[in-house]
Amino acid sequence: MTTAAPLTPAQVAALPAMVPVLDAFPALNIGETLGYQMISDGVFPVEVLRFGRAFRVRKADLMAFLGLSQYVAAEVQSAAATNDDAPGVQPEAPSTEQPAPTSK
Repeated sequence: MTTAAPLTPAQVAALPAMVPVLDAFPALNIGETLGYQMISDGVFPVEVLRFGRAFRVRKADLMAFLGLSQYVAAEVQSAAATNDDAPGVQPEAPSTEQPAPTSK
């Protein structure tokens, strides 16, 4: 079995928040067999979360391990720039709809 091409920092930054381990392996430049063996042995370099039969890692943990914290900071800054009120959540506006009349 061949190892997938290693991911660039930009490709790692584009991964979802919960990364399937099959996507984490190329980010770490390891093959599938070795990756699953490391998970089985409990020596995978980042915490692995199991959801049923699926294994995931947190993107933030993966990026921290790879030393890509500048990409995380850039993402947060970019998100804040697109929303003046970030990172807070805006409360929902009160509804002006009237409840439907009920029949007896």
